[in-house]
Amino acid sequence: MPILQSNLESLQEVLEPFAKENPFIQIKVGHEKVSKRFEKKSFFQQASKDSVSSIIEALTIEKKSLYEVLYEQINPPLFPTPKSQKIAYSLIDNLDNEGYIQKEFVQEIADKFDYSLDDVEKIRKRFANLSPCGVGAIDFKEAFLFQLDELEVEDELYDFIIELIKNFESIEQYSGYKDFLRALKVIKKFKNPPAVEYLEKQREVIPDIFIFNTSGTIEVKLNDAYYPDIILDTDGLDDKQEFVSRKIKDAKDLIDALEMRKATLYKIGLLIVEYQYDFFFGEAIKPMKLQDLASELKRNTSTISRAISGKYISCNRGVIPLKKFFATAVEENISNSAIKEYMQELVKYESHKKPLSDMKILEAIEKKFNVKMVRRTITKYRQQFNIAGSSERKKLYTLKY
Repeated sequence: MPILQSNLESLQEVLEPFAKENPFIQIKVGHEKVSKRFEKKSFFQQASKDSVSSIIEALTIEKKSLYEVLYEQINPPLFPTPKSQKIAYSLIDNLDNEGYIQKEFVQEIADKFDYSLDDVEKIRKRFANLSPCGVGAIDFKEAFLFQLDELEVEDELYDFIIELIKNFESIEQYSGYKDFLRALKVIKKFKNPPAVEYLEKQREVIPDIFIFNTSGTIEVKLNDAYYPDIILDTDGLDDKQEFVSRKIKDAKDLIDALEMRKATLYKIGLLIVEYQYDFFFGEAIKPMKLQDLASELKRNTSTISRAISGKYISCNRGVIPLKKFFATAVEENISNSAIKEYMQELVKYESHKKPLSDMKILEAIEKKFNVKMVRRTITKYRQQFNIAGSSERKKLYTLKY
């Protein structure tokens, strides 16, 4: 299961412990040989002159994740005790990819380890001293306050900025104050979300599956170039000895598990193409459930969920998380994924002077898709993509200029 669940980048790391326990196997880094037929295809839509191997080489430069960067900072004197470090590590594990943490997760950590909420909150507030600053905040206001403390700002201006942050929803009401422009200049320096530079790195993912669309013909191919090799060396060994026999069996089981991972993901790729064929020719994603895939593969739903977690497909429409293909149906033959994409398009091209309200977005969606929905569903979708409400977007557009 760990082999199936891990993404392609961490697969070798998952295999290493098995190699350490077995003296007869060696894990070899994934090779970079790619069929000439696919050499001009890259999962970042590079120019045709770029080979897959050169892109792979560029991506193999080690880049630390947000979580690795934070883990390295959980040390004395900021986190001097095992308890404080345990809480800090748990907080990091519950951060979202933008660097924020939800209030309910803070409470869950307290309940899980039988700590007081106050103890956990004290440790969380120390994250204001970590880099990138703002990580560990509950929301953007708190992240701004964390970042403000990192700057050298005179006391009077500092207090005014705090007031603006706390009343950010009505910030335009302060535009007549003498220090407004100075304060605004400081606020514009803040990162929102606080882990924004790591969001850029997360786009550099290694897909497990390539889907090539050539002259109307679709072909599915695994990204074999990144798979590590398991080398079993039994020369001169007496496989009748119990220890040797057991270790050889373990090694073969590991090789079989790796091959099963490949076979499972390849079948998933084929089934996605079968179910979502029109998507690869420019149409919207159709309704598709994990149960559909589980039934075809004769596996339980939880296994399929783990199999697609953190995995990506590279196709002519970009690098796409496998999870995105499993959209629930709003109406027959219409997926909520298609509606969400259309909602994002509406917001992207809306008037900055008069942003669309949720009701206006609802009306546009109902007209385009001929469906009946309620406004709170649009609000939920908007919040899923961290899109602010119309009044807040109007303020943000104003600040932008």
